[in-house]
Amino acid sequence: MSIVKKILIADDEPDILEIIQFNLQQEGYEVITAKNGDEAIEMAKKHRPSLIILDIMMPGKNGIDVCNILRMDATFKETLIIFLSALSDEGTEIRGLETGADDYLTKPISPKVLMSKVNALFRRLNKEGKDVVKLGDLTIDREKYLINFEGKDITLARKEFELLALLASKPSKVFLRNEILNQVWGTEVIVGDRTIDVHIRKIRQKLNLDCIITVKGVGYKFEI
Repeated sequence: MSIVKKILIADDEPDILEIIQFNLQQEGYEVITAKNGDEAIEMAKKHRPSLIILDIMMPGKNGIDVCNILRMDATFKETLIIFLSALSDEGTEIRGLETGADDYLTKPISPKVLMSKVNALFRRLNKEGKDVVKLGDLTIDREKYLINFEGKDITLARKEFELLALLASKPSKVFLRNEILNQVWGTEVIVGDRTIDVHIRKIRQKLNLDCIITVKGVGYKFEI
């Protein structure tokens, strides 16, 4: 018997909360709701959801604040997070992705699109490999979501980890941008090339190693 996954929704608009809650429950998920950032943190710590859907513009702590606080807690390192926002500018989206969010959706929200993205995130989570990749002084443990370089543990956000793991799975192979987007974010998630660049910059900074080589006009490859 499968365990029912818990999803926390945090939004200060009651109508949106009700619509999302109804659709998620129809899909068989257990749903917890919060009306502001502080309540979202409280409910997350109390219920330990598998996925958190955060509105960015909320009273008190906004969605990005909440995401930052939760990501600092080891308990929520692997928790899936989706941002909702009425803001469609690239800057806000990049800020959201840099905090470690797994997806970013702009309002008005299509319930069908949201459900598709939620289900896709869980499908990819279930398909993740459980192997350990060792390349020189770099170890990537896909089962535990751990990175170790030269004996030191490195913390990466989920998408940063998945991107590094993909490139490291076939050293020297050039992965096309579309190939990276499809394998890391999935065909059901619409993101731009800038998303890849942001994540690769973060990986380079955190590893302090330029192991991801840009192949101009083509894509990226892993070398160590």
